[in-house]
Amino acid sequence: MSNTIKHIAVMRLSAMGDVAMTVPVLRAFVNQHPQVKITAISRPFFKPFFEEIPNITFFAFDEKERHRGFLGLLRLFQDLKGLQIDAFADLHNVLRSKIIRNLFAASGKKIASVDKGRAEKKALIQPENKVFKQLPTMFERHVKVFEQIGFKVDLSSRSVGTLFPKKAVLSPEILTLIGTNHQKLIGIAPFAQYDSKVYPFDLMQQVIDQLALDKTNTILLFGGGKKEIEIVDSFSANKENVINMAGKIKFQQELQLIGNLDVMLSMDSGNAHIAAMLGVKVISLWGATHPYAGFSPFNQPMENALVSDRNLFPKLPTSVYGNKKVAGYEHAMRTITVDAIVKAL
Repeated sequence: MSNTIKHIAVMRLSAMGDVAMTVPVLRAFVNQHPQVKITAISRPFFKPFFEEIPNITFFAFDEKERHRGFLGLLRLFQDLKGLQIDAFADLHNVLRSKIIRNLFAASGKKIASVDKGRAEKKALIQPENKVFKQLPTMFERHVKVFEQIGFKVDLSSRSVGTLFPKKAVLSPEILTLIGTNHQKLIGIAPFAQYDSKVYPFDLMQQVIDQLALDKTNTILLFGGGKKEIEIVDSFSANKENVINMAGKIKFQQELQLIGNLDVMLSMDSGNAHIAAMLGVKVISLWGATHPYAGFSPFNQPMENALVSDRNLFPKLPTSVYGNKKVAGYEHAMRTITVDAIVKAL
């Protein structure tokens, strides 16, 4: 079958971290199967993730107009059909992508979809009779999708060097903001979608204060939105080598800057996956969630994931995505010490 497949459509619409997690797999695929073209279908905002990857064409999903609603999905299928797609890889497996997948199947095309492992994830987070074990990573799950279509993808250490882009040359605009006299660039992304995944701000301030004592460190703080910018401003106040990048550069420039970091400190959030897809070392902090659910950043050793104390909070992890709150577990992340974070960085 794989000999007849020359063009695969790959669909993953959201969220930012989930889309970023497809990138290393797609980089590996095009490197190992250069004869096959990929069309990546996602939201327009994520287009910079896929630029400069050979054999990948980005297709923007127009949620607000052309591809809105059921009739919009029919138009999406017709748009894709016109591109002479041979196979459809569904890396999202939600109602929208299932509809497109089934339309491709009905037209005789090869299809495959990601197994999200819902039952085993539920067993991992349940408070009683918890099955606490490492589940397959999302990267492994994505690889299986391509295997269903007929293509093997090697993510092992021998191929990992081919999975990252070259460091971008930083623009004069960025260098004006961060300066040129920095020996170590440390990124910190202190926010996440849910509070249960956010390290306490008073402790994060202590982390930043300790790192700032070493003047060879330039610490760049990332965030977005008015409230986050205000918090980041307070973190960086009166420190020459701590720079608030929130809201100051465009998304594509932010990707270029993150790719030049020596290390990124992030919550279990999109910034961890963006840094990892660019080949940057990531120290990640985990509260209600846990790397065993399969969402650890790409190519990062387990010791880079600092988790909350399960002896004191035995129900952890209490959530796959961080959207479930458990009474009494609000301060679980305080068990990750400031010294442990600084030492890991």
